[in-house]
Amino acid sequence: MKIMFFSLKQQVHYKAMLLALLLVSFTLTSRPVMSLVPNQCNDQCGTIQIPFPFHLNISCPSISTAFHLSCLNSTTLYLHIGFKTYRVLDFFSDSVLVDFPGTTGCRQYNDLNAFGFTKNDHFGISGDNVLGLYDCEDSSLCKAACETNDLPGCDGNNGGSLGCCYPLSDHSIWHFGDGFSFFSKFGCRGFTSWVVSRGTNTGKRGVKLEWAIPRNISDRICANNADMVNATTIEAGVRCLCKDGFVGDGFAKGAGCIKSCIKEGQEAYGKECDRPKHSHKKLVILAGVLAPIFILVSLFLFLCILKRPVKPGSFQLDQARYNSTLSFRKGCRTRLFSYRELDEATRAFEDSQMLVNDKNGTIHAGILSDGSHIAVQKVQCETERDLIDVLSRIELISSVVHRNLARMVGCCIESGSTLLVVYEYPANGTLEKHLHYSKGQKFVLDWYKRLRIATEIAGILAYMQYEIAPPIFHHGLKSSDYVFLDVDFSVKVSGFALLSSGCGDGHNNYENDVYDFGLLLLEIISGTKYTDMPTVALEKIKSGKQEEIVDPSLYYHEQPLTRREQIEMVADIATRCLLFGADDKIGMIDVAKELVHIAKEGNKKGPEFEETFSNSSLLQMISMSPDSIHVP
Repeated sequence: MKIMFFSLKQQVHYKAMLLALLLVSFTLTSRPVMSLVPNQCNDQCGTIQIPFPFHLNISCPSISTAFHLSCLNSTTLYLHIGFKTYRVLDFFSDSVLVDFPGTTGCRQYNDLNAFGFTKNDHFGISGDNVLGLYDCEDSSLCKAACETNDLPGCDGNNGGSLGCCYPLSDHSIWHFGDGFSFFSKFGCRGFTSWVVSRGTNTGKRGVKLEWAIPRNISDRICANNADMVNATTIEAGVRCLCKDGFVGDGFAKGAGCIKSCIKEGQEAYGKECDRPKHSHKKLVILAGVLAPIFILVSLFLFLCILKRPVKPGSFQLDQARYNSTLSFRKGCRTRLFSYRELDEATRAFEDSQMLVNDKNGTIHAGILSDGSHIAVQKVQCETERDLIDVLSRIELISSVVHRNLARMVGCCIESGSTLLVVYEYPANGTLEKHLHYSKGQKFVLDWYKRLRIATEIAGILAYMQYEIAPPIFHHGLKSSDYVFLDVDFSVKVSGFALLSSGCGDGHNNYENDVYDFGLLLLEIISGTKYTDMPTVALEKIKSGKQEEIVDPSLYYHEQPLTRREQIEMVADIATRCLLFGADDKIGMIDVAKELVHIAKEGNKKGPEFEETFSNSSLLQMISMSPDSIHVP
């Protein structure tokens, strides 16, 4: 059997041909969908039309008083369920979008118990809702995939990075019939919600409630030419859906179903759809003649493309650029920057703006024209394979949701071989800036903050290696330049390796990150970084003189015994990372468990530590119990 291999360019042309065929098929078979049908009373609240079965006038034909609405000042609609009143934001064919009850002003998060909704025979919380959960102690419920959605804040602007994201369509934890208070068992303190309609990634703020009517009511429910369908979230609840070729609300007490068609390129309904049969026959004959001709011509062009010689092993810039542009739009789910924007932001990538320069590429600090602070990672792709690998890793990393992962805010392609990835650059800059403090610097990191920072770094590294498939490794966390700190000194790690070539097998990937983290731990403890630091530090620790490597600004001998013990335990972890990481005797998950245990024990020692760790972003990866970490 002969196997055919296509070049990138041939693949692009082949996909374009298939797309053209699909478009022809879609044009011949697609039909329009009528918008929501107003109820029989043509109820309106200002300019808002009320669709069946909802109604304002109690004398208007409907199915149940459960769908009765009230209109305030001819501008605002309200739905009443039990003792709660919800402002109506939008209508869908199977549901209604409502606001959080009692909301005044802009609140990013709402109390889990405040929504107050309990399931009933007419309404249920839809699985199309995507939740942002606040300050959860157990992050096992957090899902990475839903962060790729565009979820606006309550002020209409970008909602920013979510601490924990959970789509109700997941069903692995939350189930239909549960309320939002269900998430309190995970230690979550608040939530917000967006509806993300199927087939889109754009969210609309609010809670989507599916509606239905009980199947066992005595009256005839559905009109002629309509089918009865089961509700998704409401037990024994049903709705009516018009059959193919008909549109309407489908209900016997509503508008029912009317015939729908396309006549002379326009939508037509009812009697307007009657047309002579011979016209339809002509269309069928014409389509039957043109479709085979189009297919034959497309196949002929495709064969011509296959016969074109392609130089083996060549890195074709136009091919790479075309494909990388498509992949960027898929992988870079936020903003596509122009090279000129980033060149101006980083002062033409001058050396004074450089934060990192190693095998993972360079990272430069910059400021956009709107005043936003960014960090730009530049990666050179020497081969076509490198380019494809980088684009795949950008797509994978940008889909990860973790509070300690620096957020990708955009991408740029300078040419077919140079890719730029833009990260957020938080207010407190890099960890290195605070560890290697200069004379006269007013603020120095105390031990509590250093322990929290170390624990959060271990957490995000373990998360990327054990919770993401395929695993993501850093391959360069020797430098504290890769660690950004936000306003409350919470960690944001950047610079994960985008080029996997030359990084070794999976075993070496694990050991490299563990060893590098050991170096970083020494830097956090000592506040210094120099070439022979591991050798000197290991000698001091081996001889029981750990205090001699501790940053003088920590005043080791003046610390209480419990804090000195913590410093010694962290130094011991650093030692084992350096000695045993290469032998795979200690993994990143083990390191994370030990640091969490130290943090937990320290949490019991005094109120200051408890306040520092109560909102730790490490909780987005694992709970504070070391035993809760799952090791594959």
